[in-house]
Amino acid sequence: MEERKNKGVAMQKGICYIVGAGERPASLDVAKVGYWIAADGGYAVLQAAGIKPDLVLGDFDSLGYVPRHPNLIRTPAEKDDTDTMLAIRQGLDLGFRRFVLYGCLGGRLDHSLANIQALTYLARLGCQGILAGRNENLTVVQNGQLRFLPGAKGYLSVFCLDNAAEGIDLVGLKYTLTNASMTNDLPMGVSNEFLGLPALVRVRRGTLAVIWSGSLFATLDHWAEDLNEDR
Repeated sequence: MEERKNKGVAMQKGICYIVGAGERPASLDVAKVGYWIAADGGYAVLQAAGIKPDLVLGDFDSLGYVPRHPNLIRTPAEKDDTDTMLAIRQGLDLGFRRFVLYGCLGGRLDHSLANIQALTYLARLGCQGILAGRNENLTVVQNGQLRFLPGAKGYLSVFCLDNAAEGIDLVGLKYTLTNASMTNDLPMGVSNEFLGLPALVRVRRGTLAVIWSGSLFATLDHWAEDLNEDR
């Protein structure tokens, strides 16, 4: 019964938004329909935006105080998971498969890297996550593809997160690739450019981090699509 209830929350609200204490986004310019989790200092960001979180969690070292909220989880300061990772686990427990993380880039480099690892964790579960920054976005694509809308401007960079990734296509960009390979010790995918055309990043075997500039939902045509039909 509880499992059905949790999945019902995910079906009704669709995307789990997690707001952290990193670099503050220029705005939370998405439809406010969603399940919002404030991870520690992200509570102040949501307050300023006029968004009431559905869940608040953390050890609250960044926020500096424990907020009053009817759905609050206080975590110990010394723990294995970051507050952001704990928020992701809560979203997964509620049945969510799509996550947008604000305030999780910039600031401390170690936390940014931890959040990229968290997206890799989601990708390996067959879920999807996006780090939405002030001027750029990052997602992890594993055995899948990512499409961008025509008219997108700015840059796009691709990095291999495995020892090697194969069957890589870059389409509709200034620098294209067809069935190429990348490794994690050679940054050959830096500073590509949108041309205003529909663009595609595809990897058939392996895991890529894709970083692009611009407003998140004004550039992204579709969430990452899985190429593995057996998943």
